[in-house]
Amino acid sequence: MNVLETSPNDCTLGDPLEKPRRVTILGLPVACVQIPDVIDLLSRSIDLRHAPRYFVLLGMHGLMEARSNPKALSAFQQADFLLPDGMPLVWLSRLRGQKTMVRRVYGPELMMTFCERTQERYKHYFYGAGPGVAEKLATTLRNRFGIQIAGIGAPPYRELTDAELVALSHEINQSNADVVWIGISTPKQDILMMRLKPLINAPVMLGVGAAFDFNSGQKTMAPRWMQENGLEWLYRLLSEPRRLGRRYLTLGPKFVALALMELAGFKTDPQKASYPTNN
Repeated sequence: MNVLETSPNDCTLGDPLEKPRRVTILGLPVACVQIPDVIDLLSRSIDLRHAPRYFVLLGMHGLMEARSNPKALSAFQQADFLLPDGMPLVWLSRLRGQKTMVRRVYGPELMMTFCERTQERYKHYFYGAGPGVAEKLATTLRNRFGIQIAGIGAPPYRELTDAELVALSHEINQSNADVVWIGISTPKQDILMMRLKPLINAPVMLGVGAAFDFNSGQKTMAPRWMQENGLEWLYRLLSEPRRLGRRYLTLGPKFVALALMELAGFKTDPQKASYPTNN
């Protein structure tokens, strides 16, 4: 199932797991789901050995990247599910009538909760973050929840060549992984999942970004009250101002303006955005 198979209108209802309600945000159909729904969907996909699927955890940054990066837009359009990883997406969903949307699908929490609930049931492959982080994450989750480790990998600080992509897919397939966690950054992890999908056998892939750093203890998360009230961006900005300054101080106001335009009835289709000529 591809997200483009759904209606462009706000929210369609089908099977509660396979066809959750979706709300269009800046031209992309975001699933109206919560973490328990996603865990059920992941488990079903693995148990029924679905053809490979990938799940994008989408926030303000990803929505804005889709307007300037055609590869990112393609990765989001080809994703099987776009999950609301950001309180602004939750608030916008509620404004569209989706009152069951209370919390975001936060990558670190999704990973921890999935491992806690499934324990040793599935084989996990971890690919992402800096040297040694994936190993530390895998060890932490195995010691805490008893999960099975299928494999671990750290990416180079660039896009994989075709040969490297094939080699990674072979490694994943030989590991017999059930779930592949990718923690790079948006939209690099989403583009990688798009490229890997036709090459691997694992039923599910998830791009969880900084979850590798947070759940391994490499970095500290924002306090819970900041997370629940849409202020994590401020905590992260103060922690990494040079890396995240553009994301929050430049893209943030643009996102707010576009969201207000969409709420007012204007079209905000990312396919009609202007792309840089060098992409």
